[in-house]
Amino acid sequence: MVARTSDSEKPAPRVTAVVLNWCDERATEACLRSLLASRYPELTIVLVDNGSPDGSGEAVARKFPEVDFLQTGKNLGYTGGNNQGIHRALTEGADFVLVLNHDTLVDPDTVHYLVDTALTDDRVGVVAPTVVRMDDPDSLWYAGGEFDAMRALGVHWNGNGRGPRATEPRPVTFFSGCAVLLRADALRDVGPFEESYFLYVEDAELSLRLTRSGWRLLHEPRARVRHRVPAKGLEPTPAQIRYRDRNRRRLARTHLDLPQRIMFGAWFYPTRVIHLARYLFRGDLRRASAIMSGLQER
Repeated sequence: MVARTSDSEKPAPRVTAVVLNWCDERATEACLRSLLASRYPELTIVLVDNGSPDGSGEAVARKFPEVDFLQTGKNLGYTGGNNQGIHRALTEGADFVLVLNHDTLVDPDTVHYLVDTALTDDRVGVVAPTVVRMDDPDSLWYAGGEFDAMRALGVHWNGNGRGPRATEPRPVTFFSGCAVLLRADALRDVGPFEESYFLYVEDAELSLRLTRSGWRLLHEPRARVRHRVPAKGLEPTPAQIRYRDRNRRRLARTHLDLPQRIMFGAWFYPTRVIHLARYLFRGDLRRASAIMSGLQER
């Protein structure tokens, strides 16, 4: 019998999940197990390893021979590593690509819900699931979001677990790259992640390109993904500071108009000075250095 979606006579679209590993064998294994337990009939998986020096990519691949394995040979960052998997998926005829962080777990019906919502309109380029905290599954981490030009960043509407919970699919202007279903035609139209970003803010940048090209972005609240995220209130790492600040400046420079860039600069640079002074005052030279790198790198 040909696999079909619940409300269509057409065969179920082909979905390829891309999972990127970097030196985290245990979490990647758990993510793959959750995908393999999915009840969606036409799901294949590509495991991409970003040249992990600990050999974790090959170790995971040996345990999951049914999963396609792609070794990049070096650390291409979130953007480059995922783009390798996206390219493989598109080349092999996927209708949709599910980009999934290795430190996530998907519920068995998540892919089904995402695809059903995507099929409601040919111009739906993105369907994002609800993402909850791994350590507190009742706390929302992403349940829809919007692009904020003043901060050149995507804002989570329920980032701290607060706010009303949606019950129906709703439009968004920002998706989180930790878990997202991307239509193959949309990726062919605007391209995948911008590889020069390496990591952080790349999801906001792609959200913006898709929206401006006329693709619809939706949040599907029935689809649920658990994500291992830092504890609330934890300071960002130096790498997070450096790449986020650099890439926000890059996004503003390449995608915002003059009034938006002025608004961004009026907010961004004073706040960076405040953070820099705070880190210097308490002797946190690594984060202070990251602030300077984020302000100087192109």
